[in-house]
Amino acid sequence: MSGQPDNLGRRLAFWRGRRTLNALIAGLAVGLTACASIDPPLAPANIAPTPVPRPVSAEKPNPERKRLIEAFGGVYSDPATQGYLDGVLMKIAPPSGPEGPSYRLTILNSPVVNAFSLPSGDIFVTRGLLALAEDTSEMAAVMAHEIGHITARHAAQRAEFEKTTALFSHVNSQLLAQRQAQDEVEARSKLAIARFSREQEFAADQIGIKIIARAGYDPYGAGRFLTALGEWSAFRASVSGAGSANRPDMMATHPSTPERIAQATETARQFGPPGTGETGRNAYLAAIDGLAFGDDPSQGVVRDNAFIHPKLGFAFQAPDGFTLDNQSAALIGVGETGSEALRLDSIAIPESTSVASAIGSDWIDGVKTTSIESKKIDGLEAATAVAQGDQWSFRLGAVRLNGRLYRLIFAAHDLSPAVDSRFMASLDSFRLINTQDAASASAEKIKIVEAANGDTAETLAARMGFLPQWLDQFLILNGLERNAALVPGQRYKVVAR
Repeated sequence: MSGQPDNLGRRLAFWRGRRTLNALIAGLAVGLTACASIDPPLAPANIAPTPVPRPVSAEKPNPERKRLIEAFGGVYSDPATQGYLDGVLMKIAPPSGPEGPSYRLTILNSPVVNAFSLPSGDIFVTRGLLALAEDTSEMAAVMAHEIGHITARHAAQRAEFEKTTALFSHVNSQLLAQRQAQDEVEARSKLAIARFSREQEFAADQIGIKIIARAGYDPYGAGRFLTALGEWSAFRASVSGAGSANRPDMMATHPSTPERIAQATETARQFGPPGTGETGRNAYLAAIDGLAFGDDPSQGVVRDNAFIHPKLGFAFQAPDGFTLDNQSAALIGVGETGSEALRLDSIAIPESTSVASAIGSDWIDGVKTTSIESKKIDGLEAATAVAQGDQWSFRLGAVRLNGRLYRLIFAAHDLSPAVDSRFMASLDSFRLINTQDAASASAEKIKIVEAANGDTAETLAARMGFLPQWLDQFLILNGLERNAALVPGQRYKVVAR
């Protein structure tokens, strides 16, 4: 999590009157300005040679590229993996002369499964997506899909379509007297944009499958990856619940519907039966062996209901039953029943400012802060307070550590003594990191292992026993059906610490 400190209050006014958990989570996720943060500012023989990178000095400034890199944890640096993927990109989209299209692949340091592109020819994939892909043909399909968006000018088409739709909605709303009718127009506009985006996804699929097939890769890789994407999204939703409702993943912009998978399979059949083309499985697995998996310890990690930040030197325990989601701007948490939530971020605090005065400085716009109490938490200067809104009540906590003010906001529909006691226990668990915390926060990575005689999905997946639903994760990461037999001598992905 990274960013710059800013005022918490201006954008939190909309918390008042919201009646659903999703509205509260949206407020917790984006209600603070992006400047509040937890962190202080801070190839095989058949693949073409790695292309020479474009000189940085010759590139035009690209604010959108910079913004996307910052939003997804920065650039993930792994020369071996980058070199292999650059070779694949060169194979599926070789430059067509000095004036021809030129593409650049950037790996982002995010565990979220996502891929996107810019009209500039920049293609982005997260390391989370690299972990999910099973072979080179699947990865090539992802990159070719993004090339499809670029060559079809989908970004420009969508911007123009949204502009026209917004104008149509605005003009019609001026002529409509009833709020309900205006809402209807807005809903129809959103549906039209969704349909338009859906059509673009189908078109990019068609273009991408043709690209990889012509390059000699298995055209069925696209459908396999879409299937894995749907399974991973469903798995992530079952584990994370509403806590990740606002964390952007590939399903938000690349919906993996049965219809889309069926169409991808039908397009692939134009190039031959299943087994057509190169999958490049072993080469791909070798390229991602050692790839970072899950949260980056330098940005803080979630372990069950604990959050540990080795770099900043603190840890704390969320209330029992909470699911935590480590987002780029803050840590977000949601309770099992959907009636409780939390957010943790940090801002700079001058030495001359007391924690008690900081916590009383209108964190939530229009909501009165009361019952301010100074205290010590693990020997650190801290304070706590209560704030009451129309629909939600808040327990606020703040702790000073190394020139930063760590701000915990707990929210509940009903801040009963029992609920408040749980919130206070979580606040009081804020601590300087200890040896056990440091061991628990060790980095996780993809490790490629070879199945031995007698190995089953369960025996290999057991090596990932520290992960939630470890067998399900193993099966999805390896494209396996439940009860599928492993092949002795074949290589598989496991997650190791």
